[in-house]
Amino acid sequence: MLNNEITEILKIKYPIIQAPMAGGVTTSELVTEVSNSGGLGMIGAGYMTPIQIRNQIRELKTLTSNPFGINLFVPNEFDVINDDIKSANQLLNPIREQLNLPQKDSFEIPEFNNVYETFIEQIKVVIEENVPICSFTFGIPSEKVISELKKSDIILMGTATTVREAVENEKAGMDFVVVQGSEAGGHRGNFIDDYKVSLVGSMSLIPQVVDNVSIPVIAAGGIMDGRGLIASICLGAKGVQMGTAFLTCIESGAHKVHKEAVMNVTEEDTVLTRSFSGKWARGIQNNFILGMQSNEWYLPDFPVQNTLTQDIRKVAASKNNKEFMSLWSGQSPRLAKQQTVKILIKNIMSEAEKIKKNM
Repeated sequence: MLNNEITEILKIKYPIIQAPMAGGVTTSELVTEVSNSGGLGMIGAGYMTPIQIRNQIRELKTLTSNPFGINLFVPNEFDVINDDIKSANQLLNPIREQLNLPQKDSFEIPEFNNVYETFIEQIKVVIEENVPICSFTFGIPSEKVISELKKSDIILMGTATTVREAVENEKAGMDFVVVQGSEAGGHRGNFIDDYKVSLVGSMSLIPQVVDNVSIPVIAAGGIMDGRGLIASICLGAKGVQMGTAFLTCIESGAHKVHKEAVMNVTEEDTVLTRSFSGKWARGIQNNFILGMQSNEWYLPDFPVQNTLTQDIRKVAASKNNKEFMSLWSGQSPRLAKQQTVKILIKNIMSEAEKIKKNM
């Protein structure tokens, strides 16, 4: 059960993948410790420049001889409407005032062409640096990109939140598909259907995807321990991808306020919001989310809103002010602990082995 296609193809000891959380969580220390402890460490490179990606890859190669992977955001076309930006800033300016930030009326929002060019540069770095595994969120890359990666023998992992999205990942040539249940923290990888349609829980989603694709399925969303690992495998998955469990680890780059928040809330405190980024994401409710709730449907789409709130999130973090930070978390925060990666993985596998023996 615990040694299968996932461990064999990815060349890892345990069927555990550390979720590629973008925004500074996946430090080289975190990725290294996961890979050195028998799992698959992943760089969350969605917001990183090609130069930053190259530098971290090279650093990791000096820290571990074990496989590690990288995750990239597939760019989707977006509209930059000045009136929408102006309206969003009118909502954000009172918050800026509370944080002693300058008022803003407009922003330099990157054009889609620039975002796509950056993505292609990121792909080039992944190929040039011989990263063995590359995963994608928010969509499926073009046939040309997939072909280039496969020529370099890079293992590809897609992300899906519905059966239909999983099928499309397989058709496109993905080697694995990460299936994200609605319990997952942060941004989920839906790209075909509206976010409401894609809010399928892991227990329902995993077996239905397994029955409709032939590539190995990796379960994600609310999985925190050995029970979650064994449950996922019993439902047909070959392994798990865990985010929140690793976010509170000592090696994680998450802000200390973020870690403390996750470990001091319950499942009732996480909500879905698009207030911070313009894309629905699960996080811990705070004053920012509550204040923006009645207007969040009218906010600009990702990545525009994400750019607009950047100054607020950055200053709030510098002031340890959790009320204006994006505190992403899955629905199982009660199971989160402050511990080392090594202890987390050891405990997961120990618990999973005990359950397996009693089955």
